[in-house]
Amino acid sequence: MQLDSFLIAENDSLREALWRIETNHHGVIFVTEPHGAVIGLVTDGDIRRRLLEGGALDDAIALCANADFVWEGPATPRELLLKKLDHRIRVIPLLDAARRLVGLVSRDHMPVQAEMAVYARARAPVRISFGGGGSDVTHYFSGREGGAVINTTISLYSHATLRLRDDARVIIRSLDLGETLDANDLSAALKQPGRFGLIQALLRAVNPDFGFELFLHSDFPMNSGLGGSAVVSAAVLGCFNQFRRDQWDPHELAEIAYQAERLYLGVAGGWQDQYATVFGGFNFMEFRMDQNIVHPLRIHPDTLLELEESLILCDTGTTHDSGDIHQDQRQMMVAAKVREQVENNVELCYHMRNDLLRGRLLQFGQALDKAWQIKRQLSEKISSARLDQIYESARAHGAIGGKLLGAGGGGFFLFYVPPFLKHELIIHLERSGLKVRPFRFEQDGLRAWTVRECRNHMEIETA
Repeated sequence: MQLDSFLIAENDSLREALWRIETNHHGVIFVTEPHGAVIGLVTDGDIRRRLLEGGALDDAIALCANADFVWEGPATPRELLLKKLDHRIRVIPLLDAARRLVGLVSRDHMPVQAEMAVYARARAPVRISFGGGGSDVTHYFSGREGGAVINTTISLYSHATLRLRDDARVIIRSLDLGETLDANDLSAALKQPGRFGLIQALLRAVNPDFGFELFLHSDFPMNSGLGGSAVVSAAVLGCFNQFRRDQWDPHELAEIAYQAERLYLGVAGGWQDQYATVFGGFNFMEFRMDQNIVHPLRIHPDTLLELEESLILCDTGTTHDSGDIHQDQRQMMVAAKVREQVENNVELCYHMRNDLLRGRLLQFGQALDKAWQIKRQLSEKISSARLDQIYESARAHGAIGGKLLGAGGGGFFLFYVPPFLKHELIIHLERSGLKVRPFRFEQDGLRAWTVRECRNHMEIETA
């Protein structure tokens, strides 16, 4: 729309005004003073009345200008503009602070709002696995046996924030690592040495064609056995996915996260962590060479509440190297006895699923103990004298069952305890110098969204 056709100087004639009104096809013209400020509005009807009252076509347009007219600023909400247009107003000029015409809205012309700068945010929950560990690795289910695990996500998250830059520069800030990666472009970022190997593997898989700033932090310690690397990966991918026209679906997100960590970074491990954090909730997962299947479990709400109250998450204060443990487990898997133990774990996993669906929580707690006894035999690196002592003393103070989460070697223990012994177990664990971590079950998996930057936040410039 040509705004010049809507403007006329206050000393111009009625004749010129009519010609401009004929040109703009809106029946109005705005009168301006020498500095360009709009001082009045004239309609074609106003000019006709002036002429009927004895005026001449060479009269100055200012003689019939209406100084009391409706106008709005360029930031006026669309809702208010629509309501005024719906209230017998044909045209609304948009004036800036100096009252210069910067836009125009009418019933036939409502400008489309220009796209504003946005940033993407994502969060992904960690998982706790109850059974089937060791059967979700490809070298196990690539044979005739299928793998199966049961897990759920809980209210501890990895968080990511991503905003695009106008140049090719790549900046990544990790609160967990306490470090920053700063590179001129993606190629330089991928080659930069340091502790950002997982993020660099993800960038290699995503291959963004723009510069960006990425901010990361988590609610849990690194190497905790909660599937943290997959959770960080999911949050990062969730952010990048917000800027794709053809967005990845949950299966594709899990597969890309697996590709980055297992193939590009070379860390050994299974498949469940990626699927758990992306899909979220209680799931029974089956793994075969032809496809991985995620079965959401419809557990009665009362059962979920009681299970949530009966579980204790305990930080051992010991980190672990899951890739090293998985590599050792892979070497051990050639032994028939170890493969048999994993098969027993898979069979137990099916029983645990049925116990949950039927609300048999006592049997479920006892099955946790069986799952731990099986798991600790899969590799000498899964447990230790200290971890065995923590588990046995927890059993002596009320726990019916439990297991070390993740690959093993450290991280978090999960215990199942009856209601009237829960306090005793918590007191014992805390007196032993262990930290009990409250949590709730999280039904949602990866969540990602975009935000208009100017509407929600303002950058604070510092000297």
